Amino acid sequence: MAIVAIVGRPNVGKSSLFNRIVGRRASIVDDQPGVTRDRIYGEVEQDGRRFLLVDTGGLFPDGGDDITENIRRQVRLAVDESDVLIMVIDTRDGVTPLDREIALFLRKSGKHVVLAANKVDDRVHESRVMEAHALGFGDVFGISAAHGRNTDELVEKVISLLPPGDPDSLRNPDEIAIAIVGRPNVGKSTLLNLLSGTERSMVSPVPGTTRDSIDSRVLIEGRPLRLIDTAGLRKKSRISSDVEYYSLVRTHESIERCDVAVLVMEGTEPCTEQDKRMAGLVLEKGKGLILAVNKWDLLTKTPELGDKVTEKLRDEMPFVGFAPVVFISGLTGRGVHKLPETIFRVHANRSRMMDPARLNTMLRDTLSFERLPVGPRGMPLRMKSCSQVAARPPAFVFIVNDPAIVTKAFERHVAKKLRELDDFEGTPLRLFWRSKSKT
Repeated sequence: MAIVAIVGRPNVGKSSLFNRIVGRRASIVDDQPGVTRDRIYGEVEQDGRRFLLVDTGGLFPDGGDDITENIRRQVRLAVDESDVLIMVIDTRDGVTPLDREIALFLRKSGKHVVLAANKVDDRVHESRVMEAHALGFGDVFGISAAHGRNTDELVEKVISLLPPGDPDSLRNPDEIAIAIVGRPNVGKSTLLNLLSGTERSMVSPVPGTTRDSIDSRVLIEGRPLRLIDTAGLRKKSRISSDVEYYSLVRTHESIERCDVAVLVMEGTEPCTEQDKRMAGLVLEKGKGLILAVNKWDLLTKTPELGDKVTEKLRDEMPFVGFAPVVFISGLTGRGVHKLPETIFRVHANRSRMMDPARLNTMLRDTLSFERLPVGPRGMPLRMKSCSQVAARPPAFVFIVNDPAIVTKAFERHVAKKLRELDDFEGTPLRLFWRSKSKT
């Protein structure tokens, strides 16, 4: 996905424009309140194109305190990272000296810039837009972020300026994309180098060394893999530097692009809050998941060590209990040879389509032997049919008398039954409950 940043001085309506675009056109992937003056980002999809929209802090004149300087650093990095920039001005104030300074800075960046002349709430205010042309940008839109006026046209122009094509469209259909994810300094880049057989990614003991995703295409056991190394993910409260914030943006993008994610955790400290959050993101995106416990060589070996660590993972991360666990050492290479086989298996399971006859058998057994949920008026759940409607990840639709009767506990029970019927190790399952009238 491309990145589009909204830039401008304070109080010109940048956040209002961000909320207008994201709220109308996409679901928010994540937000980062409290990070450099409430900067947030969201995923936008329109006309078959997708991009990440970033709201930046308001730019002040040079000088000021540490917070002001930090905002400037972050905006500079946003400009460097972005493919297209949206500069916002407040037409009620006219073009200010600071607007001119920001415009000069953006022109020097060499990036495409679309000028949003904000707070043109009615046609009678169109004359305000004329002054905006003095900033020297060819694409100027008089908009009202608050009321949505001309924001559709603005977004259409931004999309037209995005880099052409989709890199994933050139993928070998047999290629498996693997995202190596995890918090900083757990050995992600080292693992990538071991899998690729060469130092494709810079290895460093300094957390956050990898700033952007690095793709390596390799052949392992005769099968094409694309390895995506991603920047480390930290807690929101610790995302204090410019690099880490945009690394977080890129990490989300990398998970979106992959087929299987290898979540690397440190053997001396597995199941941290960051690990759980990352596993939850992989699950939300419907990607295959492998839990790789790294730095195994640093642990004191006992016969029960592997079982104890696996039990800890299952107890503290039960929502991804379907994920296989591989114990590795990036330093010695121990266990790394097991990863390709596990990747191939998880990818196959994520692509699996079940035999309809087996689904019907499960449905019949559930109706015959299971205690079904009961609605508030005493009406029991009736399951009429089940079919698999998609793969990657496997998705199942159950036709029932009333979807509102289905409880989370019963849904988990049915998912468990599906996993008993076939091998879905490493892949999340999607279950949908529909009434007959909605089919």
